[in-house]
Amino acid sequence: MPALGFGVFQTPPDETRAAVEAALAIGYRHIDTAAAYLNERGVGEAIRRSGLDRPELFVETKVWITDYGYDQTLHAFDKSAGKLGIDQIDLLILHQALPGEFDLTIGAHQALERLLADGKVRAIGVSNFMPDHLSRLMAATSVVPAVNQIEVHPYFRQSEVLAADTQHGILSQAWSPIGGITFYRDGAHGSTLGDAAIKEIAAAHAKTPAQVMLRWHLQHGRQAIPKSVTPSRIAENFDIFDFDLSADELASIDALDTGVRGGPEPEQITRENFGRQIPEA
Repeated sequence: MPALGFGVFQTPPDETRAAVEAALAIGYRHIDTAAAYLNERGVGEAIRRSGLDRPELFVETKVWITDYGYDQTLHAFDKSAGKLGIDQIDLLILHQALPGEFDLTIGAHQALERLLADGKVRAIGVSNFMPDHLSRLMAATSVVPAVNQIEVHPYFRQSEVLAADTQHGILSQAWSPIGGITFYRDGAHGSTLGDAAIKEIAAAHAKTPAQVMLRWHLQHGRQAIPKSVTPSRIAENFDIFDFDLSADELASIDALDTGVRGGPEPEQITRENFGRQIPEA
């Protein structure tokens, strides 16, 4: 899996194809989408129009909580693969832990294991799983998730989750890696892009704050999944492989953690509050 992926969270379906086409033209080879984003079809169209051979690309998508349970998750694969227009998904993950109905989560993961054994997916994983969720899952299933995709950025590090992932040999993927959904309008913080410490580091390297934050993730051993629909920013986010942050610079960014989550609390995810029907392919 490439160290840097391209995300399409909150990208409208009618803008997804153009954004992914731009990303692939720039050099991205990992595309991250989800059934709940309702834009898998646009990702698939961009892949077909790119002219790239399928083995050159790493395609990741997610099963939504309304499709949890063994049989439902097997069918969720069919829906996603059909919209993406591919026979094999490189990485298929569970989008949330659904802690209040964890039996459905276990059934869903067992379905992922079946898809893995059958060669329909190359790897399986989870998203937004806290340490307790990981322990409960691994006690009831056979395959350790390859990745755990979680909210991580300088203002919200989730150190305990990162440590648990490392302990279990799970790769941490950072969604919202530059804090795009968490601009802290409570007055305590502005955007991470305007943070004085990050801007100082960026100036020292003749890079942008976004590039510094993405480099911070990679040097800490995480995979990062930035998103944009603007070609210039898509290119900017990809241009992070020609510089290194010092240990002091990494520590300075680490120290910005506020402990404030931008996304929903994983424990509050229920089918009643967050359920949505995922259309057929």
